[in-house]
This record gives sequence, C-alpha cells and structure tokens, in this order.
Amino acid sequence: MTRLAPDRWTAVALFAAAAATPLVTRDTFMLDSVILILLWGSLSAGWNVAGGYAGQVSLGHAAFFGIGAYAAALMSARHLNPWLGLAIGVGLSIGAGGLIGYLSNRLKGPYFALSTIAFAEVLKIVASRWRGFTAGSEGVPVPFRPGFATLGLGHVAWLYLILVLALVCYALQMYLERSRVGYQLAGVREDEDAAEALGIATRRRKVQAVVLSAALTSMGGSLWAQYVGFVDPSHVFSIDLSVRFALNSIIGGIGTALGPFLGSLLITSLETYLRATFSGIQAGFTGIYLIIYGVVLILIVRFAPEGVTGIAARWRTRRDRAHA
Repeated sequence: MTRLAPDRWTAVALFAAAAATPLVTRDTFMLDSVILILLWGSLSAGWNVAGGYAGQVSLGHAAFFGIGAYAAALMSARHLNPWLGLAIGVGLSIGAGGLIGYLSNRLKGPYFALSTIAFAEVLKIVASRWRGFTAGSEGVPVPFRPGFATLGLGHVAWLYLILVLALVCYALQMYLERSRVGYQLAGVREDEDAAEALGIATRRRKVQAVVLSAALTSMGGSLWAQYVGFVDPSHVFSIDLSVRFALNSIIGGIGTALGPFLGSLLITSLETYLRATFSGIQAGFTGIYLIIYGVVLILIVRFAPEGVTGIAARWRTRRDRAHA
C-alpha cells in the first residue's frame, strides 16, 4: 500500500473539511468564506502553473480573469447561457495566452511580467471605453435566474461547484509535479539554456504553460462573476488581483500543488477577520485593517520566502534528523 506524503494528507483534510462544511453549518458567512477560499485558491493554482512550474511570473493575470468574467456576465445580461459564456471566455483566454506566450517568448524575468501588466491595462481601457458593448466603467450587473443551467445557485451548490474546480486545479498541478512535462517545465524554470541544450522544446513548453494557466484563470473568472453578480473593468482587470494570485502561491509555497490553497486559506481568512474586526473603527483609522494585513504579508514574505509548505518540509527534515 502506497503511503501518502504529509502534504497529500493535508490536501485531503483541506478538501474534505470544505466538503463537510454544509453538513455542519448552513451559516451564510461561513459558506461564503469557504467558497472564496476555494475560488481564490483555484485562481492562484492557475497562476502557479505558469508562474510556479514554468517560471513565467505574470503580474497581468487579471487579463484572463477579466475576459472570463465579462464573457459570462455579458451572456447572462443578455439572457443567454452563462456556461456558453464560460466556454467563450476560456477560448478567448487560450487565444490571448497563446499570443502573449508566443510574442513574449524571448522575454524573461521582469520584462515578461511588464508585458502581461501592459496587456491587462489595455483590456481595462478597452472595457472602460467600449460602452456600447461592456457598459463602460458602470459595469455589468448579472441577473439572478435560479437553476444550474443559469448558474443561479444557492451557497451550498456553489460550494460544491467551486470544490470541483479546486480539485481539477489541484490534480493538474499534481500531474505537473510527477509527469515528464512537469520535469521539462522545471528544467525551463531553473535554466532555460541548459534545458534547450538537452533537447527540451523550451519555447513550446512555456507557451503551453501560459495557455493552460490562462484557461484555468478564465474559468475561475467566469464563475466568480456569476457568484458575485457584478463585473466592472476597474476591478476584474486590476493589478491587485494579479498580485493576489501571485501572493497566495508564494506564501503557500510556489511551485507546489498545495501551496496556492494554503496561501488562499491564510490570506482570505486573515483578510476577512481583519476587515470584520477593524473596518468599523472611526476617527481616521477606517483603513487600519489594510495596514495590519500588509505588515503581516511583508513579515511572511521576509521570513518565510519558501512558503508554508517549505517551512513544513524543513521542520519534517529536522525532525527526521533528530530521530536518526
């Protein structure tokens, strides 16, 4: 019988706890928190495919999120099937990801990141100015129509739907950790020239990673739009979202399957707690929760750059050496 690694057991416990939440409570706040943790974890896992496994660090991933969000929202606003909008958003994001991956293939490090930021900003300007199609900066309200076909679901149904997305993202990352493709991406990430000398098609692998990452992010964006019920360009194409995807992965453990979900659990829980605790403080301190949130993130990145999974692995190594 094959023994599961500790991080695999952690993943089983995390997803099992999420699945069991509706059996324990039907509190709307609790269900909403679990949904957002799973959703942000899935989106961060999508970013991790390119940024973590292939080393293509993007700070403009909100572009794909926004494409998916607008595709689903516009379909729903026109009383069409939002699932079709999700498929259209994924298709457009695959095309955009392939184009960016191809055109930016020779760019590395900050230059690739800057190119993705520029792409997201262009889309934000287009969505803000094209009033006849996107309603401009006013945004697009998503009408609620009950039923699975229209994604008009209750919190329990939403939780299990997002859980399926999370499991798919986790499984894809597990595949990249153990497959030949994943090893090739790791080679590209560590030393692209050496990987190319070994016969790895580095450019093609990088494009494939960006395309897969874009598709997953767009899928999450479509579901987010239907869940929240409103889409506006200043938010869905913002650099804040892109940074959030990256931070979740970095804090949880970049380049690991569990890292994005652990990062989402920590950051989303902390953000929710600080907002609920300090958002009501008056006398000029209404944003104090954001200050505390930022300080905590700085400390984590400064003293635990390998992420939560890296800290756990280091602790297990020390324990095993002590026992030996």
